[in-house]
Amino acid sequence: MDPDAHAPVIHPWLTHPKSVFWEMLEASLEDVKTLIRDAQTGSPYGMRLGYFDGVPQFLFELYDPAQSELADPATGYVAAEGDIGMHLLVAPSDVRTPGFTAAVMLHIMRTAFTIAGVRRVVVEPDVRNVHVHQLNAAVGFTVAGDYPVGTKTARLSYCLREDFMRLTEGGRRPAEVAGVADAAELTDAAARVENVEA
Repeated sequence: MDPDAHAPVIHPWLTHPKSVFWEMLEASLEDVKTLIRDAQTGSPYGMRLGYFDGVPQFLFELYDPAQSELADPATGYVAAEGDIGMHLLVAPSDVRTPGFTAAVMLHIMRTAFTIAGVRRVVVEPDVRNVHVHQLNAAVGFTVAGDYPVGTKTARLSYCLREDFMRLTEGGRRPAEVAGVADAAELTDAAARVENVEA
C-alpha cells in the first residue's frame, strides 16, 4: 500500500466508532500514513487493500508474529514454523451486505494458505470483539486462551491449514456458526470480493 494514496481511504475507517478495536479513533492522517509505512513488507507480509464491487472495502495485514507484540512471552504465543499473523478491518457501513464479512474472511484465509503458503494463521483479537470471534470459529480457529497483548486483553487463536480446508469445504464456505452468513448470502458476496492491492 502507498501511504500517500491509501491513507486518505482508510483514515475514515480507522477513526470510525465501529473500528474501536484498532485503537486509532483519534488518529490523524499522518498517524495512518505511519501505520502503512511501518507495516512489514516483503512476501508474504504486508498490508493489503481489498475491493468489493470495484470499491475499496476492507484492509488486512499479514505479518510475522515473532516480530510483533506477540513476541512478548506474556502474550502466550508459542511460535511454530510456518506461522503468519493476520489483522482485518472491514470498512464501516450503514448498509448491511449479507455474507460480506464472511466472504472477506474466507478470501484472506485462502490468501494466507494458498498464496502465502503458510501452515498456521495466528490472530489476537480483543476479547470484547464477539463478531470476530464468531468469524474465527467459522473458519477453523481454535482458541488458545486470553492473554495481554499490547494494551488489550486478546483472545489468542490459531488456525491450521488442514482445519481451515476441512471446516470450510476447501475454503468455499464458513462452518455454521451463529452470527455468520448462510450459504446463499455468502455465495453472492464472495462473487463480488475482488483481488487485493498490496
